[in-house]
Amino acid sequence: MGSGEKGPGGSRVLIVDDVETNRVILEEIIKNMGYRPVLAESGVEALKLFYEFHPSLVLTDISMPQMDGYELCRVLKNDPVSREIPVIFISAFDDPKDIVKGFAIGGIDYITKPFIPEVVQSRVGVHVHLYEANREITETNRRLQASVNAQLRQMEAEKKSVLYALANLAAQNSYYGKEFIERLRYNCHTLAQSMQFSPLFEAEISDGYIETIELAAPLCDVGNIGIPKEILQKKDKLTEEELSIVKSHTDIGAKLLGDLQVSRDYNDFIRMSVDVARYHHENWDGSGYPKGLKGEEIPLAAQIVSIAYVFCALTEKRSYRKEFDREEALRMMQEDAGSKFRPEIFKIFCKITRQLH
Repeated sequence: MGSGEKGPGGSRVLIVDDVETNRVILEEIIKNMGYRPVLAESGVEALKLFYEFHPSLVLTDISMPQMDGYELCRVLKNDPVSREIPVIFISAFDDPKDIVKGFAIGGIDYITKPFIPEVVQSRVGVHVHLYEANREITETNRRLQASVNAQLRQMEAEKKSVLYALANLAAQNSYYGKEFIERLRYNCHTLAQSMQFSPLFEAEISDGYIETIELAAPLCDVGNIGIPKEILQKKDKLTEEELSIVKSHTDIGAKLLGDLQVSRDYNDFIRMSVDVARYHHENWDGSGYPKGLKGEEIPLAAQIVSIAYVFCALTEKRSYRKEFDREEALRMMQEDAGSKFRPEIFKIFCKITRQLH
């Protein structure tokens, strides 16, 4: 039969002994220490009371019916919830083998009968204080780690904000604006989500991948921040030298993103952003830039952004031409399927054009 107060007071100590006299004696000693005793007459009852009262220490007899003290200790030490709770064995036997066995299965101390109140008080007090001090240190560390993690998340969020501000500025220096970036973000998400259902891509495109490409896609042209505005907005045909400068935006953007120091939580985002920035102008047949990558050498994220990017550009009005409608844009892009775009991705893209912005 168990007992225990839940009201204000000291720490709880679970006393387990099948002999009522022993329980009564230990109960009085524990009360005199300012702790709250919880009494159990068997190991089975002790387990039920443990999870009800969550004591700071267990005092258990070794020799008991049903479940002895050793088995009770094993159960407690095998459960992550109770693993750290100190267990002190109490027994009339003082054979060194019994003591060593108790320590081997996780017991922290050993008290022999008959009880000497001063000995019980000393040992119980030491282990309760140590346990609660360790618990306080653990909780303090947890709060500190939570605070540090929150600050790191804030720092990473601020870095992202700076990146998107740079991307918007690069867009303004070019010939498109914030609406283009938002359409690109949405369309990349939609295309990747549709590709997830294809056997060709289901192993590579997870829900996390879809979320990441939605974040990374708007940074594809962040390197334009390093290209002169007069070249980006030039209406006449670019010279070879000017074209070479414009093409350098891929490496500029990749270096800017790659130089960022971020936590592990953001590694996938940065890695994909670098791939998108550097390779979104590569072509499936190897005729693109900056590296002339071919086929599956091109990172999948860059392939996805490349298709969505061209569609968004064709269906947006520019200073030097009108916008094309969906059907016109698709007909123009169809000519590049197999050369500029991967045919399998373009086929999926054609099926979802009505969902695109």
